[in-house]
Amino acid sequence: MSKKTIAVLGAGSWGTALANVVAENGHDVRLWAHRKETVDEINKHHMNKRYLGDRVLQASIVATDDMQQAIDGATIILSVVPTKATREVAGQLNQALSALAQSAIVVTATKGLEPKTYQLATEIIADEIDAKWLNGLAAIAGPSHAEGVIKHDPTLVTVASQNQSAAQQVQAAFSNSSFRVYTNDDLVGSELAGALKNVVAIAAGALQSLGYDDNAKAALFTRGLAEIARLGAAFGADEATFMGLAGVGDLFATATSIHSRNYRAGLQLGEGKSMDEVIAHMGMVIEGISTTKVVHELAAVKGVEMPIANAIYQVIYKGQAPKDAIKALMDRPLHHEGK
Repeated sequence: MSKKTIAVLGAGSWGTALANVVAENGHDVRLWAHRKETVDEINKHHMNKRYLGDRVLQASIVATDDMQQAIDGATIILSVVPTKATREVAGQLNQALSALAQSAIVVTATKGLEPKTYQLATEIIADEIDAKWLNGLAAIAGPSHAEGVIKHDPTLVTVASQNQSAAQQVQAAFSNSSFRVYTNDDLVGSELAGALKNVVAIAAGALQSLGYDDNAKAALFTRGLAEIARLGAAFGADEATFMGLAGVGDLFATATSIHSRNYRAGLQLGEGKSMDEVIAHMGMVIEGISTTKVVHELAAVKGVEMPIANAIYQVIYKGQAPKDAIKALMDRPLHHEGK
């Protein structure tokens, strides 16, 4: 495998963990962060304590808060910033690519939908970056908590792209004995699955906090996945995607783990905390909160019935008690399972 220069934009837990993966694979890695203190900590101490505790990072990772310095010479650029920051960062990236007259494969590991536009991360990037600077667009999806990746738990993900060569280059750069990357060509389905599972994860946390057992959790996962697949089908996604790593795999990991911010948000909602209290307590972005509103609106636009997503919307945005939302779900008119 030839050595590449790879830029990672975003030094949160997931961005830092992915930077560490490719650094372990022997690549020249630049990690862009907007906080100077994060840059200094990574360069001087090879740690990012705020997000990954005492885990020691590869010493070869070079952190910087200069976008142009971060991407100079990079053939793969990975964006791992929150959805709400994706458009702004993509605009900065376009300026830096233009200044360097440089093109690259741009990959996103962000899982969310932009409010108002309803766009996925790759769609935002395609809007903001001139096509001549893009050698391919791809998205990493699948069950992959940063906390597991950094300690080398066996992790399987998929990189989705309509450009097979781009997907294969990302696959080769990131794969190793503990981080295995598959490829697929269903970009829309992979990104939608990654965004929508966050909504179900909030519901799963609430169920746990309220004391419900395995029957309720299994019902939530099964019917939640059916909703995700229905909305995906409305966008032309491949049904098989939702049975794979980006779909059921990521849903299981996100909706069962204390490492998931969305699951932890649901736990707190089940305890009776308000949404404002949950956000203040978390101190980090909870993608599922904004995604819930977007999904509620998208389902109406597409005419797709999503009762679980609607129930979470009622809890988060209308103040309905979680137990009342569950009762409303259970009291719905009876249907064939395929509906």
